[in-house]
Amino acid sequence: MADRHDHPGERAADDPIKLLAIRDTPLSLDEVFRTVGDDAAGGIALFVGTVRNHDGGADVDALGYSCHPTAERELRRVAEKVAANHPVRALAAVHRVGDLRVGDLAVIVAVSCPHRAEAFEACRRLIDDLKHEVPIWKHQSFSDGTEEWVGAC
Repeated sequence: MADRHDHPGERAADDPIKLLAIRDTPLSLDEVFRTVGDDAAGGIALFVGTVRNHDGGADVDALGYSCHPTAERELRRVAEKVAANHPVRALAAVHRVGDLRVGDLAVIVAVSCPHRAEAFEACRRLIDDLKHEVPIWKHQSFSDGTEEWVGAC
């Protein structure tokens, strides 16, 4: 009998990046979840970032995201790095730009891996690196009349 760790399903897929996008339309949890489905995956980790009604102790009235023209290229670079360092079976990341309301979905990332711990780790790396390395900016307007730009998500 072959060693269980030698099974092809225990390794990363040859082409695990299934969906990368920056969109000005509402995001779909179902689309992202379906995209990362893989018969060899024992774990799917999914992170959803939503627009909250406060930040830094102040009430948020409005929020908008914008991005640099290289944002999708940088998103691919981040995804490729995650896929190279984890046994990813499938990966997806979508981020919204434009004006959003409280409760709207701003970003969804998902990763499937052979095991849950790997999926959690890869998903965490994906959202953290996206947040720090992809040139997407958030503009917040507060109820007290002040505004703030926040770099990279």
